[in-house]
Amino acid sequence: MNLTRTALLILSLLPLAGCAGSKHHPPLPTVEHVDLRQYAGRWYEIARYPHWFEKGCAAVTADYTLRDDGTLEVVNRCVLADKGGKMKQAVGRAKVVDPATNARLKVSFFRPFYGDYWILHLDPGYRYVVVGAPSSKYLWILARTPQLEPDLLRQLIGETGRLGFDPDRLVMTDQSINIRD
Repeated sequence: MNLTRTALLILSLLPLAGCAGSKHHPPLPTVEHVDLRQYAGRWYEIARYPHWFEKGCAAVTADYTLRDDGTLEVVNRCVLADKGGKMKQAVGRAKVVDPATNARLKVSFFRPFYGDYWILHLDPGYRYVVVGAPSSKYLWILARTPQLEPDLLRQLIGETGRLGFDPDRLVMTDQSINIRD
């Protein structure tokens, strides 16, 4: 009987063991509300944290289409500059996990695996946005145009620092190559 209790105690504490070695991240604020109809459309990637899935990518775009079921279809495209301009595309789905604000989504390109997509800063006119994850592993600055004014870009980079991200990790996206639909 004591062995059973001990085993149950150990099993109940295992989930906490994973937390002991993990970094603590302060709560990441999101915007108060996102109108998904306004958010839909084409966004150009201005800057990002580097990741394997965007290695070699230039002229990166993300197209969001609101679906009847309330999810968003996500089509990410880029040009692989180091591979002779070959086009790369990934199609995924985003679902809202915070319907009170629509600012916290989960995105999947490899179902059933979903990643956090939190809208952290959004221009009232939906001209630019800062998107990240509470783990601080992912960060993007997106805009409706391929370029942002330098002063505005500096402000947005500063905002990423105020949100707890490392602005020095951002890489600027080369948008000088045209992607044709």
